[in-house]
Amino acid sequence: MFLDCTLRDGGYYNNWDFSFDLINDYLNAVNAVGVDVVELGFRSLKNSGFKGACAYTTDAFLKSLSIPKGLMVGVMVNASELVDGEHLEVILQKLFPVEAIQSTVKLVRIAAHIHEFSKALSAIDWLKQRGYKVGINLMQIADRTEEEIINIATKASVYPLDVLYFADSMGSMTPEETAKVVSWLRKRMLGELGIHTHDNMGMALQNTLNAIEQGVKWVDSTIAGMGRGPGNARTEELAIEIAAQRSKKINLIPLMTLLRKHFKPMQQQYGWGTNPYYYLAGKYGIHPSFIQEMLNDTRYNDEDIIAVIDHLHIEGGKKFALNTLDGARNFYQCDAIGNWQPAEMMSGRVVLLLGTGPGVANHRQALEQYIRINKPLVVALNTQSEIAEELIDLRIACHPVRLLADCEAHTRLSQPLITPYSMLPADIRSGFKTKQLLDFGIKVEENCFAFHETYCTTPNTLVVAYALAVFTSGKASRILMAGFDGYSADDPRRVEVDAIFDAFVKSENEIPELAAITPTKYKIPSYSIYAL
Repeated sequence: MFLDCTLRDGGYYNNWDFSFDLINDYLNAVNAVGVDVVELGFRSLKNSGFKGACAYTTDAFLKSLSIPKGLMVGVMVNASELVDGEHLEVILQKLFPVEAIQSTVKLVRIAAHIHEFSKALSAIDWLKQRGYKVGINLMQIADRTEEEIINIATKASVYPLDVLYFADSMGSMTPEETAKVVSWLRKRMLGELGIHTHDNMGMALQNTLNAIEQGVKWVDSTIAGMGRGPGNARTEELAIEIAAQRSKKINLIPLMTLLRKHFKPMQQQYGWGTNPYYYLAGKYGIHPSFIQEMLNDTRYNDEDIIAVIDHLHIEGGKKFALNTLDGARNFYQCDAIGNWQPAEMMSGRVVLLLGTGPGVANHRQALEQYIRINKPLVVALNTQSEIAEELIDLRIACHPVRLLADCEAHTRLSQPLITPYSMLPADIRSGFKTKQLLDFGIKVEENCFAFHETYCTTPNTLVVAYALAVFTSGKASRILMAGFDGYSADDPRRVEVDAIFDAFVKSENEIPELAAITPTKYKIPSYSIYAL
């Protein structure tokens, strides 16, 4: 079975917000090139932040589409939703309120990590009884042993499973390794197998075709390879290969029109596709979401990205979405944990916050003179080092990827580091064992600031928001800011930081006086360092 999962896997780039025009063009195009199944999105109960229709793929949404006759429709469910809280059958009933005969959906794939696999299997009987075809999509299989994979196949073999997929989640597998995994699964699993490949090392198509040679019956692809990280095997290429194997003539014109009209512009906008960073991630078994997160954040330069890759190569970086960062944009949404009280150090004091803009270096002499005379508490963002080291009292950092990038630099710097240490994943904490840390917790809630003795709430994970909250929790009398030059008016980072300052000023708490003392484009009060 030839399955296209563009609107599901590609949604990681645009929050599953595809237009009806695109979707209907897509359905006609994939039908014309011989695709058997379309996985039109996720089926999910989670509703945090805006996501488009393909994040939920409800029956009502599907009925609004013009789906060609004979094209099977599928959805994917994350096994993590099936193991959360409620009884499994209660969750499944909410996800699939009608039987397959009443639904546009005919195939349900469950994406599962190894530790979720048994729970995912428990859902098969329920779905099969309601008439759905069921597949399990086993993630991150590349680093599993023969014994583990055979054990998985043994468990799966006793269930009425239509297809057991394995995913090269890291894009690190070779055709030889692909064949080996198939042979191991075949020792116990007599049913149909499927493969989902990622293109970190440019091998997605090659691995897919080799899997077909090994007897794998279900294969995945996406239009222009649109998918998480570097993307997947490309439908436009796989369709040609499968048509040749089937000795079937296909019509590529609608697909080429779809590429030109919709997907090439999106690829220019979102930038998926393999590159040297993804290649390294695949080679070292690092989850591609680390790379995607940094490439989508202009705060990370080439040196930062390579530093993170080097760190993860040593420490291990296979579990981005599961246990590690869960996406920096969504991190710190759990309850805050901390044990350091900044008021013991900051109460009633003036704090000078050093940013990373050129204003610090350009006015270094005046800033250093001010520090020596007035003795403010000097706090530097991340690894800012334009001011003499002996004049910096503390450093502050919270963004998880930034901490990964700067880990080695922080260990060389002498100042204590304010950071939400207790809330960081173990692989980040391990890099700071020799560092003096001031553990102040953080929780992220949109447009919200709140200040407590050992933790705070901020609108996002930007360190400037965290710093403002720490100083306010610490009851500082005044916050002076240097090196916050700001971005141009059309840069989205400018809007993001201005929104932080606006939310801070409007917070329902007594806050310190806030002012920039070197040039700034931000909407905050501004004074001159030369007149202080």
